[in-house]
Amino acid sequence: MPDTRKTGYATIAVLASGAMFLAILDSTITNLAIADMRETFPRASIADFSWVITLYAIFFAALLAPAGRLADAIGRRALYSVGVGVFTVASLLCAVAPYLPVLLVARAVQGAGAAAMIPASLAVILFDTPPARRVAAIGLWSAAGSIAAAVGPSLGGVLIDAAGWRTVFLINVPLGIALMIGARAVRRSGTLAGGRVPDVMGALALAAGVGGMVLGVTQGTDWGWDAPRTLGSLAAGAAVLAYGVLRARTRQVAAIDTTLWRSRTFSLANVVSLCFGATLYAWLLCGVLYLVNVWRYSELKAGFLVSPGAVFAALAAVGAGRVLGERAGPRAMVVGGCVLIVGCGAWLAAALPAEPRVLDLWVPATVVSGFGMGAVSAGVSTAAALSVAPEQFAGATGLNMAARQVGAALGIAVLASLFSGADLSTTTPYVHVLLFCTLASAAAGIAGLGLSLKPAPRPKARVTSAPAAETGI
Repeated sequence: MPDTRKTGYATIAVLASGAMFLAILDSTITNLAIADMRETFPRASIADFSWVITLYAIFFAALLAPAGRLADAIGRRALYSVGVGVFTVASLLCAVAPYLPVLLVARAVQGAGAAAMIPASLAVILFDTPPARRVAAIGLWSAAGSIAAAVGPSLGGVLIDAAGWRTVFLINVPLGIALMIGARAVRRSGTLAGGRVPDVMGALALAAGVGGMVLGVTQGTDWGWDAPRTLGSLAAGAAVLAYGVLRARTRQVAAIDTTLWRSRTFSLANVVSLCFGATLYAWLLCGVLYLVNVWRYSELKAGFLVSPGAVFAALAAVGAGRVLGERAGPRAMVVGGCVLIVGCGAWLAAALPAEPRVLDLWVPATVVSGFGMGAVSAGVSTAAALSVAPEQFAGATGLNMAARQVGAALGIAVLASLFSGADLSTTTPYVHVLLFCTLASAAAGIAGLGLSLKPAPRPKARVTSAPAAETGI
């Protein structure tokens, strides 16, 4: 007879990894769609189209932390189902949008749905996986994100060439429906503070604060770093974010759990995520632009050439989770991965050629860097999630992923600044981006030296468990 427990674990792993894949995929798959969108909406400017990417990034980053806390409060299954449902409906609206403003609103809603999916999905896989298998499970979840980030451009290119830009959103619909159907396999979890909804005003303040800062960083190059609206967005975002954090310290059911930062490992994991996010997104975008502008490859061919990194990132995330994660802990995963990225970044910065060298340079560099990124991704997620009590899994994941997305916005902003006014047909601007990524990875590795798995004290809030036999949301 088949082992029903293993079948159950496999189902939960697919549900969690599927949500992670979709959320990260939509942060990169639209990068090549702008040109095709201009034919549908000819009156819009390039600046208008940039909001298709920016709005998703802002709402995704802004709502991750409050969503994680909400999952801990009302239950991971409930938020997972809501997040996937919102994301799926918003994807359909994006695909059929008759006007650009409709598309922009749908993208913002899609980002909000993705923010709910991420912390709930990791909480799903951690709650329904035995403690001995949790590190490996986090590796699988991280691998899904690594694959999505790397294959997004190539998959988007294939879909756009075949049937137009609307397909990059339409592809989410059947996948989202499948995840919603499968969500009934998730057991209900206990809730913090009797299932009370966290402080709404505090959640809004946190979301507005992070959103304002990401807006300022994302648009700084276009608006000008000394422009009033850039400085205003950054200053207002920082002030509102500070208010949200201070408010959380005085509320019984706060929008975020500030006690998480009492864990040294969790705090350092957030630093690692910030630096790693800056490295990851700047590195991936730099690679695609280098292949297109210097080696003169098509966007589709460039997308395929960066895809091998996704395979090795996934192998590293799963393999490191099973080998290094269980034997040496997240410190070895993060530091080892950062060493590979730093070494590869230094090698490329020194040897980046103007003429194509695929087999003797590009493929080895993609393999090494992909392996390093997969190891770091799995290691930092493991450290952040397993350094806290089980009731705090989703909240910890939300905060950690929010740090990564803020780092991603910072990395893209640095790339845009370094590319501004530069001759993109030469190797010089790409070398500068690689050096930035190398320094950011080194900073992540230094922070990773302090990671260890010592669970934080359990929260004082009362936990109300749901009946084990209940199957409703």
